[in-house]
Amino acid sequence: MIEFERFTLSNGLKVLFHKDITTPMAVVNILYDVGARDESEEKTGFAHLFEHLMFGGSVNIPEFDTPLQRAGGENNAFTSNDITNYYDVLPAQNLDTALWLESDRMLSLAFTPKSLDVQRQVVIEEFKQRYLNQPYGDVWLQLRPLAYKKHPYKWATIGKDIKHIEDAKMDDVRSFFDKYYHPGNAIMCIAGNFELEEIRKKVDYWFGSIPGKLKPARIIMSEPSQKDYRELTLDRKVPANAFYYAFKMAHRKSLEYYITDLISDALGREKSSRLYIRLKKELNLVTEISAYITGSLDEGLLMISGKLNDGVTFEELDHEIWKVLHEFSSQLISEKELKRLNIKIRTAREFQDQGLLNRAMNLCFFELLGDAAGINEDLEVYNSITPEHLKEIAKQVLKKQNCSVLRIKKEM
Repeated sequence: MIEFERFTLSNGLKVLFHKDITTPMAVVNILYDVGARDESEEKTGFAHLFEHLMFGGSVNIPEFDTPLQRAGGENNAFTSNDITNYYDVLPAQNLDTALWLESDRMLSLAFTPKSLDVQRQVVIEEFKQRYLNQPYGDVWLQLRPLAYKKHPYKWATIGKDIKHIEDAKMDDVRSFFDKYYHPGNAIMCIAGNFELEEIRKKVDYWFGSIPGKLKPARIIMSEPSQKDYRELTLDRKVPANAFYYAFKMAHRKSLEYYITDLISDALGREKSSRLYIRLKKELNLVTEISAYITGSLDEGLLMISGKLNDGVTFEELDHEIWKVLHEFSSQLISEKELKRLNIKIRTAREFQDQGLLNRAMNLCFFELLGDAAGINEDLEVYNSITPEHLKEIAKQVLKKQNCSVLRIKKEM
């Protein structure tokens, strides 16, 4: 059980406090409810660009990292299609340093031409190195628009086109910040060995005077139900032929999400899974194969991906994959196997929750979903799932007209 307290400032900032008496460290985690799905299709990559701009200095602090490092801390951030998350880890006695830095950049990020130009070049270089100039780097740039036709999940977090970042104007950047980076659109968790009243006073001191704004309305184009099997084969300079089967699945808050997560584990989480045993151990068609879900807030994807052994054709692989999927959708798994899957999920969660930072991040995420208390309840949801549930959802998800396949073929 992860215990926490909750309060909200008058400017709309939601604050979670998690007390841990066993650690000398403190965590400040701030989740901003903005991701790549909130971008305009003509101006993509802005959520990720902002992740970089937030470290470029504020009006009062020319550089974010140095004061935190002097206080014995470290920090980082990540952007997804759904959220942008910033975190600081430092000795508990220096908590005020992190709160000072985070509040200052929330209030008054420095919008200088130099900062914009520097961070724009960093993002452009990242786009080239990670997505364009390495084997399999552009997989998600190609797969997303194959699987999604309307929803903004059709572009990757880095952006749809590098030109969107190259052409980013200062007015565009300011507008994005004003809309999404304010107390009313943020959830903060402070974790460490403190008292609640102490945290209340510190948070109010550092954040209470930041002007509040209404949370922006989110109007997103919904993805129509997929009714056609889609496939795309690309020739690339890669060491081995690779495959990516993407199946549409339910949104994060639904029971079907949890069921599909269990289905992915049964199919391809590890060496005891069906796809690994059939395609790797028995038939030796692949060098690797796995199944997983994207974890998206809106309609996500169940993925099956891997690489072929030399001499194996995509047609041979395809035939055997669909055989495994048909068998799984046609039969009830045993209670014993379902129990084993749930034990592994519980073990992984308990291991993850040992880390103070992970607890703080997950509390913010569950609060975004509706209630941070969900962090203690989702294992019960997994345990409520039956073999009949798995079979029913597998039939809905694991069918050809719900599938988009990307194949990366090794250039001869």
